[in-house]
Amino acid sequence: MTAFGPELPRFAELAPGVRRLLAPNPSMMTGPGTNTYLFGVSEIAVIDPGPEIDSHLGGIIEAAGAPIRWVLVTHTHPDHSPGAMPLADRTGAEVLGMPAPEHGPQDSSFRPARLLHDGDTLETGDFTLEAVHTPGHASNHLCYRHAGTNWLVTGDQVIDGSTVVINPPDGDMKQYIESLRRLRAMDCDALLPGHGDRIDDPVRAIDWIIEHRLLRESRVLAAVQQHPGLKPRELVPHVYQDVSAHLFRLAERSLLAHLLKLEQDGLVDSSVERWRAVPT
Repeated sequence: MTAFGPELPRFAELAPGVRRLLAPNPSMMTGPGTNTYLFGVSEIAVIDPGPEIDSHLGGIIEAAGAPIRWVLVTHTHPDHSPGAMPLADRTGAEVLGMPAPEHGPQDSSFRPARLLHDGDTLETGDFTLEAVHTPGHASNHLCYRHAGTNWLVTGDQVIDGSTVVINPPDGDMKQYIESLRRLRAMDCDALLPGHGDRIDDPVRAIDWIIEHRLLRESRVLAAVQQHPGLKPRELVPHVYQDVSAHLFRLAERSLLAHLLKLEQDGLVDSSVERWRAVPT
């Protein structure tokens, strides 16, 4: 992630029965922090309680103002899910989501009592949330559509004003772009991202990310064509000329994700991590 919008308030009521609480974990990777969303009035569902920070978990319980019955996560990266099990322990809530995959920085403590799959719903007297499986940033990534507002909680699939690292082998650039196109077709009225403010023009935001990724992909392919036989870290300066050198290590992960997508598309191949364009 790079740039984010204006500083967010710690607490915001976004619509009746829809609230956002900002976790106190700002950083280069999380922007202003991880967004925790609360849905409901008489019974509360919490999405993405964030890292295990005692003050934040206490703040969630205080902000709920009613029993927390369910805790859901979008995915098991360490800025989104580690607070889930401790929050459930405090409140007796049921934990829902997909378990942590094997690869990458994952929260192995997350153990959902109810596994969610694409199209599964959580229906209550106050609201309905529909799970949408969106692999790419993480293989277990879920978004959640709130039926009452037609808003979509997007986790790290779409964030406000920036892009996310796609980190193989769990991250998959081809799946990520396919998931973005699926979300675009859902015709949601707004997006509630894991980082940053509400996005009120979903199509424009998603199109920007897709265009950005495909432009980067074209630069990766051009670099491989012009400099055959290089390893990913050697390709980074040729592709990420607009990125500060201290971010090259992160850029290398997304560059590898682009290379693997291009390989799936039959445009490049590799031998001992050295990449070449496939002759056309």
